Amino acid sequence: MSTFMFKNKAQDYTPVSNIFIDKYMTKARGDFVKVYILGLKYCMSGELGVSSSILASTLHLLETDVLNAWNYWNDEGVIRMVPIDNMGNFNIQFLDLNDSVSSDNENINLLEELNKSTTKDMLKEIEKLLGRPLSTKEMTLYISWQKEYNFSLELILLLIQYCVSKGKTDYRYIEKIAITWYDSKITTVDAAQAFIKKHEDKWIKIRKILNYLGIKDAEVMKPQEEMLDKWINIYKFPLEVIFKACDICFERINKAEFKYIDGILGSWYKDGLFTLEAIAKKDIKRNNTKKNNNFKYNNNSTFNNFEQRTYDFDELEKKLLGWETNND
Repeated sequence: MSTFMFKNKAQDYTPVSNIFIDKYMTKARGDFVKVYILGLKYCMSGELGVSSSILASTLHLLETDVLNAWNYWNDEGVIRMVPIDNMGNFNIQFLDLNDSVSSDNENINLLEELNKSTTKDMLKEIEKLLGRPLSTKEMTLYISWQKEYNFSLELILLLIQYCVSKGKTDYRYIEKIAITWYDSKITTVDAAQAFIKKHEDKWIKIRKILNYLGIKDAEVMKPQEEMLDKWINIYKFPLEVIFKACDICFERINKAEFKYIDGILGSWYKDGLFTLEAIAKKDIKRNNTKKNNNFKYNNNSTFNNFEQRTYDFDELEKKLLGWETNND
């Protein structure tokens, strides 16, 4: 359970900015809007904080929905959400939305930019790719990448085209890809195409592994994705070897457990086993060693534990044949 601490003074009414209504509310999920307004009400009425369970209970939502709502508004720049500790508690500050509008206008003069034929053509191409008109925020965002990220018009169009090919047209997703490219120091179309190929090759393999395990892409969490990436790009195992580890996991614990599979592959990597043939030879050698050890153990524990005796075999033979003589 999370607790959200509000930073504001007490008031007996809840002012909702017209900018929020016009610019943010209309495109947000209804549940997110309810969380924002109720949180704003608690903040304005002087409450020091409120738990996620109370918000969820009041709005008939899940606590995860409440946290998702705050994360959404934080990403939108409507609030500032700062972690207090490692227990899932946060400070929530409701921002002055007039400031965000004015700062956008200071950074990008949209009217001036739209007078440039190259910029106007780029935005028209983006609208064609997305299949819808662009909002003012989107126009400002895409134009800003030229200065902030040093992206060319061609690179921006390639980025949008790449996102559309993945079925992603929301500007927040597109912005995340842009940030990833910037962090990866991508500034040319060639570098972007190389990055896309490498990333897509990885995800083609990841999807095949997930399909083999019966898991959907959306169900994969970050730690699991990092393990998958390690198997493919660090260990560099072929898919058939990864599938073999999955089979062993299923045979032993009857479910798909990433940590268990990771342990198997980590052991193979440490032993330098990168093919099914090498793994099979290792198993045969291990089984033979195990059999030999068992035989030695049985030998020692069965035969060698008997007390050793000495026999007069000539005397025994006489008794068996009835040749025993009476010495009387």
